[in-house]
Amino acid sequence: MEKSFRLNEFLPFRLNVLAQTVSERLSAIYGEKFGLDIPQWRIIANLASWGAITAQDIARLTYSHKSTISRAVQQLEDRHLIKRNVSKEDKRSFTLNLTNDGRRLFRQLLPLVLEYERNLLSTISEADSRALIKGLSALESTLLSKSREDQ
Repeated sequence: MEKSFRLNEFLPFRLNVLAQTVSERLSAIYGEKFGLDIPQWRIIANLASWGAITAQDIARLTYSHKSTISRAVQQLEDRHLIKRNVSKEDKRSFTLNLTNDGRRLFRQLLPLVLEYERNLLSTISEADSRALIKGLSALESTLLSKSREDQ
């Protein structure tokens, strides 16, 4: 049985390797030009997408450890790319927002990451691209809804 198992053909492993490779190559784009690391990019992208949200929300949305997000928040705050505001609902909590500099950086970065995505998808046929997106959506729907139920 063990001799017939090939890790490099095992779907969870293949998805992990692909996700890691895509993330690392994308990080070269925003890291080189903008001095961001992966957690910092994820914070900025989430704030650009959602508006004011908490660090805990970002950790949940990105499946990142709270301490990783906390460090990245502090670094972005030190660079004046984001700011903290005390939550109106819970004075012990705070929300994060992009500053004007943070929004400007994201506007410069967005065309580059979208071009990366276009180039990545251009390596496969349009039909395969649609099938990939559809398959990913189906897996996300199944797996992520189950993980939310477990919480």
